[in-house]
Amino acid sequence: MEILVINGSPKGKNSVTLQTVNYLQILFPHHHFEILHAGQTIHALEKDFSPALSAIEKADVLLFSYPVYTFIAPSQLHRFIELLKDAKPDLSAKFATQITTSKHFYDMTAHRYVQDNCADLGLKYIRGLSADMDDLTTKQGQHEAVEFFRYLCWSVKNNIFEEPSAPAPTAARLPVTVPTAAELEKNGDVVIVADLREDDTQLRAMIERFRTVLPRKTRVVNIQEYPFRGGCLGCFNCAVSGKCIYTDGFDEYLRNEIQTADAIVYAFTIRDHSMGARFKMFDDRQFCNGHRTVTIGMSVGYLVSGDLKNEQNLQTIMDARAQVGSNFLAGIATDETDPDAAIDSLAAKLSFALQHKYLPPQNFYGIGGMKVFRDLIWLMQGMMKADHKFYKAHGQYDFPQKQWPKMLAMYGVGALLSSDKLKSKMGSAMTDGMLMPYNKVLEQAKKKKANKH
Repeated sequence: MEILVINGSPKGKNSVTLQTVNYLQILFPHHHFEILHAGQTIHALEKDFSPALSAIEKADVLLFSYPVYTFIAPSQLHRFIELLKDAKPDLSAKFATQITTSKHFYDMTAHRYVQDNCADLGLKYIRGLSADMDDLTTKQGQHEAVEFFRYLCWSVKNNIFEEPSAPAPTAARLPVTVPTAAELEKNGDVVIVADLREDDTQLRAMIERFRTVLPRKTRVVNIQEYPFRGGCLGCFNCAVSGKCIYTDGFDEYLRNEIQTADAIVYAFTIRDHSMGARFKMFDDRQFCNGHRTVTIGMSVGYLVSGDLKNEQNLQTIMDARAQVGSNFLAGIATDETDPDAAIDSLAAKLSFALQHKYLPPQNFYGIGGMKVFRDLIWLMQGMMKADHKFYKAHGQYDFPQKQWPKMLAMYGVGALLSSDKLKSKMGSAMTDGMLMPYNKVLEQAKKKKANKH
C-alpha cells in the first residue's frame, strides 16, 4: 500500500506526531510510506504545489499527521487544504485517515475538521487515531497505534469507510442593509477582528451595519493586513517569558491593541468548514499567551457570512472558545435568515452584557476544557512558568483532593447508605438534609426582599 503522510506540523521531521508514523513504518515495512512535510514547507507549496500533487497521485492513502492547535489543525495544514482544493484533483479512488497528538483538548473538533474536508475532496475517509502526546512511549499507546494501522489496512482492503453525511441544502446569502448612522455620542471600545478579503462585500456590509447599530465605539482590525511572518511553530519559546520567537510584533499588538478592548467581535466568511487559514494563523499565534485565559470576563460575538447551520463542528468550536476563555458569547449573527435582525440582536445583547458586566457560569465545554489545561500546566509548571504563575494567581488549581472536609462527609453518608436498617429509619431525612442549605438561601432571599419594602 502506498501511503502519503501529509505532515501538518511546522516542526517537520521533529514533529512528535510524526514519531507514531515512524513507529508504524518500522513495524510494517511491506507498506511504502512517503512523507510530505506540508506544514514546514507551506510557503514553498504556495509558490509551486505540483510536488504535492505528484505525491498524491501515486498514493493509495493520504494520512494526515499533525498536532492539535487551538481546537483544530495548525494553520499551515489549513492552508495546505486550501491549496489542495484549489488544484481540484480527482481523489475519489483514494482513502484518507489521520493521526493526531494532543492532550485531548478538543481533539474531536480537529478530527471532524479534517473529516469534513476529506468529504469535500471526495476521499474515502477512515476514522483516525487521536493519541496523547506521550502515548507512543507507553506499551498501551504502542498497542493502540498498531491496532489502528491494522484497522486502516483492513478497511482499505475491504473498501470500508465512513459514509459522508448527505449535504443539506445550502442557504442563500441574504442581503444586509446598512441604516443611516444616527448622530450619537458613543463611548467604549469594541474591536472587530475581521478576515476581510477584497471580495468579502457581504461581510463588509454586516460589519458596517453592526457598527452603526451598536451604541458603542468600534474599530476594525483586518488580519489580512497584518504582516504575519508565519504561523505558530510550536517551539515553546514563549513558555517562560510569553515572548514570541517571531519578530513581527504580533504578541505585543495582540496584548495592546486587541485584548485591551471592552469586547471582541470576530468577523469572517466560512471557508473549508472553518474560519479560514488566515484566521487560524491568528488563533495559533495567540499561543504567545500560552494556556492563560487572559480575557476572562470579556464579552465576545461573531459576524459570520456563510452556511453556518450546516457547520455543526464550527458552531461547537465557537461556543467552546468562549466557554474555555470564560467569555460571554453574546451571539453569532449570520446572513442565512434575516441578517439585519440577527446583527441587531447581537448588538443589543453585547450592549447589555457590557452595561451589566454579565458573565454566566461555564458549561461542560469550558469546565471540561479547563480541567485538561489545569492538569497539564500543573504537570509542566517547570517549563510553562508564565502559565503556572497565572493559574496560581487566578485559583485555577481547583483539584478535588483539596476539598477534604466534603470528602470526609461523603464517607459518613456512604456508611449510612450501606446500612439497610439505618436507611429505613432515616426515611426522607436524607432528602431534607440535602435541601437544608438551599432552604437557608431561600429564607435569606425572603428577608432581603422584605427589607427592600
